Amino acid sequence: MYRALGENQPGGEGRITTLAATIPFDGSRGMGDQVPGPAHLLASALAACVLKNVERFGQLLPFEYERATAQVELERQDRPPQIVRASYRLEVHTEEPLSRCDLLLRNINKFGTISNTLARACPIEATLVAVRSSGAVEELEPGSPVGPKA
Repeated sequence: MYRALGENQPGGEGRITTLAATIPFDGSRGMGDQVPGPAHLLASALAACVLKNVERFGQLLPFEYERATAQVELERQDRPPQIVRASYRLEVHTEEPLSRCDLLLRNINKFGTISNTLARACPIEATLVAVRSSGAVEELEPGSPVGPKA
């Protein structure tokens, strides 16, 4: 069970408390530019889900990496208001072969709690970029053949 407590005041100064963390959010009518709104928090949750699963499968497979970053984008439609598409680009600094990177990406897409929940509402496009210590970069999309992208 996951729990969070949200509070908001007139003018939209909100905050969410979960576990020992307090997260400010923009609860105003429009979209602010200083603190995240609900859609930014949803994008953040997907990024955290992806990165948590990199760590999880890093230990289970095992999969060696030096660091990972996840860049998430959500596309919103106005009428009716909803997220209609999500995408993320996972950049992993690793020497693992591309076939193992593909395995990591498939496991992330199959076992991520937030990604599975969001995927029921809209398509999620995922790309993994393997950054080698030599500086070489190889890109992999789910379902694509293993090997560098042409």
